[in-house]
Amino acid sequence: MQTRLAKHYANTGSGLIAESIIRNCVHCGFCNATCPTYQILGDERDGPRGRIYLIKQLLEGSTPTRETQVHLDQCLNCRACETTCPSGVEYAKLADIGRAEVEKQVRRPFADRILRQALLHTVPYPGRFGPLLKTANLLKPLLPGRLKINLTPVQKSKPFSQQRHQRFMLVLAGCVQSVSSPQTNLAAAKVLDKLAISLLEAPTAGCCGAMAQHLSAEEKAAQQMQQNIDAWWPYIEQGCEAIVMTASGCGSTVKEYGYLLRNDKAYAAKSAKVSFLCKDIAEVIAAEDLSAWKNLGAGNSIAFQCPCSLQHGQRLSGVVESILQQLGYTTPVVSDAHICCGSAGSYALLQPELSQQLRQHKLNALKAAQPDKIVTANIGCQLHLSSKEQPVNHWIELLAEQIDNV
Repeated sequence: MQTRLAKHYANTGSGLIAESIIRNCVHCGFCNATCPTYQILGDERDGPRGRIYLIKQLLEGSTPTRETQVHLDQCLNCRACETTCPSGVEYAKLADIGRAEVEKQVRRPFADRILRQALLHTVPYPGRFGPLLKTANLLKPLLPGRLKINLTPVQKSKPFSQQRHQRFMLVLAGCVQSVSSPQTNLAAAKVLDKLAISLLEAPTAGCCGAMAQHLSAEEKAAQQMQQNIDAWWPYIEQGCEAIVMTASGCGSTVKEYGYLLRNDKAYAAKSAKVSFLCKDIAEVIAAEDLSAWKNLGAGNSIAFQCPCSLQHGQRLSGVVESILQQLGYTTPVVSDAHICCGSAGSYALLQPELSQQLRQHKLNALKAAQPDKIVTANIGCQLHLSSKEQPVNHWIELLAEQIDNV
């Protein structure tokens, strides 16, 4: 797609990246076939091709409107379009550039601004988010509809054991996960301990920066990334083998640290190293000898919801299913597995109607084969899909529950 950047964008770092991405787009429309919002809304501007064109107009000098902002906001950042695209268009990078520029030029409605600021100043901080979540659970009957979703009881985190193996790796506690599902990292530590790998948490590491990045709060996102790099670096110097992610949404972001901090002289080299060391827990488990556990899941049917951040962001589609099958589990095929569940970080709160439609579609697909359990690989998807009637857990918890019996 040809483009001519306006003078104030030409020869800027983000402008050159955006221009390169736009020019790779051949306007074929294959992306619309796998775009969740285009499938629901049927509006060209709510598909990747249309959003690319909106960003192109902006960078060529057109003035964005609130309508432009709405169409970009309705994007899930699921990156299914990137998996589908035959031309290798890096849509997510372009979307970040476009949204950030629109944010500078278009003033949001007051309620929207308040909600976004509330998310930025609470969710990434467990010390703030935990008490807020407790209060929200108590007041749930009184809350407006969009705030009733994703509520789960606050759980206390148990301390990790000290390093006792020669091999050791780091794990990110995360922000939401550390409050809502701390047992996930404990399960990962237990499984890796059986494989003679110690899993450690760096006490000063915090939010990965994904929420701030996708809400166009780029400075805050960079600060959170820098904080994590500083927290991990002493362990890296001591021979840390990998930085393990048990939330694929965080993993997708940490693997982009090298790109996102490429212009930061103090952190460019370190961020590239961190991205290189970042591994999803599935990558770590898949690389180990699991032959002793080959009958671990015999007789159990498990429906796996592959998060967008795992299959489209990290391109690790099929890895978890392969592990489960290797261990004896049956994994039925899930229809429309490439379609987002509707969680998408803060999306469930910012776009509740679209989010709930996608949630129901995903649950119907997961339940179709009547599996014994439904599992996922990302805390956002887990909280979004789970309910008392149909609990959803992290897949690593399956292994942790049963390895003692081997």
